[in-house]
Amino acid sequence: MEYCAEFYGSSEGAFFDFDSISKNRRLKFPMLPEKLSSKLPSATDLRIKPKQNGEVRILSADIALMSSRKHNNDATAIFINQMSPTKSGRYMNNIVYTQSAEGLRTEDQALIIRKLFDEYDCDWLVLDTNGIGLGVYDCLARDMVDPETGEIYPALSCYNDSTMAERCTVIGAPKVIWSIKASAQFNSDAAFLLREGFRSGRVRLPINEFEGEDLLKELRGWSSLNPPEQLALKKVYIDTTLLVNELVNLQHEESGGKIKIFEKAGMRKDRYSSLAYNYYVAIQLENKMSKRQNASGSVSDMFVIKPPKTFNRKAVSRTYGGTRNRAW
Repeated sequence: MEYCAEFYGSSEGAFFDFDSISKNRRLKFPMLPEKLSSKLPSATDLRIKPKQNGEVRILSADIALMSSRKHNNDATAIFINQMSPTKSGRYMNNIVYTQSAEGLRTEDQALIIRKLFDEYDCDWLVLDTNGIGLGVYDCLARDMVDPETGEIYPALSCYNDSTMAERCTVIGAPKVIWSIKASAQFNSDAAFLLREGFRSGRVRLPINEFEGEDLLKELRGWSSLNPPEQLALKKVYIDTTLLVNELVNLQHEESGGKIKIFEKAGMRKDRYSSLAYNYYVAIQLENKMSKRQNASGSVSDMFVIKPPKTFNRKAVSRTYGGTRNRAW
């Protein structure tokens, strides 16, 4: 298992600095999938919380190849961002869950992503659709069946790319996937945004694994778990430390006003890519919602007698027959 728990500052030439990231490790408890949180039934702090008014959730995934001699440092990295509205009208980005996986087949990766998307009641799915990611997208763009439970997960379509949307032939499939086909300009913009997100304190991460374990030990039932079960509950904290280690060891070079991020030989940037894509989309959504709110306010101010308030439209989730808020 990859692991590094000690830091001695950012490496020379690093784009991200340790201090600006470390100060944002403030989330005491992650939101864990039911199969993990159920190991401590009384620990409500570890459960997935119902969404609050105005909250938006984004799942992102950077898809990796199966392990091989050539690509032995690749892993699929998944992050779930809980965007919580603030009093200032902006959003705080809480990274409430992360996991990585190696050596999985395309359809297996797609099923993991699809199940997490529903379990966390996510609004958007950000996916790198270059290379093997296109295969994962195609799996998500058709109805999927969990071979273990027989549950059917309805198809999802693309929101931001009409060509990708056409690949989904299921009529009425929700357009919730942001397809990322990164260009040099996109990669540069995403890198600057994420760095500023840490510097401004708008991206918050789980606390380190030592502090996390101290909190977990206080939960009723912790001492009765076996070591593998305890490790499974600590893994989000550990994976976050691995993310930080990855970030501060990334190198960069500047050309033509754009930044190119690259990893050292033998190291990874899967977690960075997934988180950068996630936060990039979060900023786009925040900007869209802000413009819409401003436009709505300007129009309503034109009326002496303001029109009656209307309820937010909701899109029906075909998986559960429930609803999913849409604020855009």
